[in-house]
Amino acid sequence: MRSEDVVWAFGRPMLGFPTSVVTRLRSYGTERIPRSGGLVIALNHFHWIDIPCVGFVCKRNLYFLAKVEAHGVPGLGQLIRGFGTLSVRRGESDRDAVRRMREVVRDGHALGVYVEGTRQRSGVPGHVQPGAAMVALQENVPVICAAIHGSQHWRLGNFAPVSIAWGEPMRFEGLPRGAKGYREASGQIEAELNRLWAWLRDLHEAGRPRVATPPTREDAAPVTLPA
Repeated sequence: MRSEDVVWAFGRPMLGFPTSVVTRLRSYGTERIPRSGGLVIALNHFHWIDIPCVGFVCKRNLYFLAKVEAHGVPGLGQLIRGFGTLSVRRGESDRDAVRRMREVVRDGHALGVYVEGTRQRSGVPGHVQPGAAMVALQENVPVICAAIHGSQHWRLGNFAPVSIAWGEPMRFEGLPRGAKGYREASGQIEAELNRLWAWLRDLHEAGRPRVATPPTREDAAPVTLPA
């Protein structure tokens, strides 16, 4: 057993359960996550609390990405590395990070990527960067989109409810392994995240039932991407 698996076995309930309580967390479509095999999970990102929320409801052990500065914070750096989190230099080409991301999925594990590259302050999902699409195309593994809604309002003193909606596995056969293919695949990921997020937004407005099924890409209504 890998050391990360041991940390996840203990860390998931210890960190995730309290998080699920203070966020009144609900997850929709979790059964769509493949139980094994290389996988990229593409997520939008509003708040640090997104990370334990996703880690708690996703039963795959995730290799998240975190900015290299977070790895240097005493205590936090050791904690996230224990979970297998990879470091990445934001705002520049980081070939070593890309190599390790590809190794994760090539070895049959799940890579968790907050695809906008940073937290979004606008309250809506942002533009998707090409990293997740590049790994999926290069290693020929599926992408699962998971939209998060509610954490843009969550803070101490305002324990807003948080929900996650999981999409169906996406593959990008036929797209070239290059900049053009990465852009097109990233556009598809962005559209899927926005569809799922809009569904969650409407679900919250309707009272957020305990049981609901996120729309498939075939039956989802078109979504206008944020500017």
